[in-house]
Amino acid sequence: MKTVIKIILMMVAYLAIFIAGASSGIIHPMCYAYIGAVLPFLCAFVYLYTSTLIRSFGAATALNGFILVLFLLGGETDPTFIIGIVAITAISEIIRLCLKYDTLKGIRWSFVPFAFSFFAYTIHWWTDTDGSLAAAVEEMPAGYDELMKPVIDNIPALIIVLVLTIPISVIAMRIAEHAMKKQTAILK
Repeated sequence: MKTVIKIILMMVAYLAIFIAGASSGIIHPMCYAYIGAVLPFLCAFVYLYTSTLIRSFGAATALNGFILVLFLLGGETDPTFIIGIVAITAISEIIRLCLKYDTLKGIRWSFVPFAFSFFAYTIHWWTDTDGSLAAAVEEMPAGYDELMKPVIDNIPALIIVLVLTIPISVIAMRIAEHAMKKQTAILK
C-alpha cells in the first residue's frame, strides 16, 4: 500500500511538471514550444524514483498513462498527442524490458525517449498550425497568435531543441542518479 501511495505521488508530481511546462507559454510562446528540452531535469527524478518502485513493466506507462487519461478527460488531446505519448511510452517500456527492469542501465536509456513526452503535447503547433493559431486567438491575450507564428515557422530551432533533448536527458538522469543514491543502490 505504501508503494502505491508513492507511485500516485510521483504521478501527481509528473502532472505538476506537465502543467508547469504548459503554463510557461504565458511568458512567451517560445517557452511553451521549447520548454520540453528543459523539463527532463525535473522529470528524471520522478522517472527514476517511479522506476525503482515499479521494477517491472509500467513505470513509463503509469506516468504517461496518468497524463493521457487526465488530458483526455479535460479535452486537452488531439490525435498527434495520443499517438505521440503512446509511442514514446511503448519505446521506453521496450527499452527497459530489453535492458532489464531492475538495472540502472535500463532506466537510463529508457528515459531518453521518455524525455520527449512533453513534445508530444506541443507538437500540435506544427501538425495543426491553423488550429493552434485559432485556439490562441480564443484563449490567449490579443496578439499572442502573432508571437506564435515566428516560433512555429522556425523549424531549425525546433530541430536543434529536439536534438539537444537527447544529451539533456542523459545529463538529467545522471544528476538524478547522484542525488538519489539510496534509490539507485537497489538497482543492478
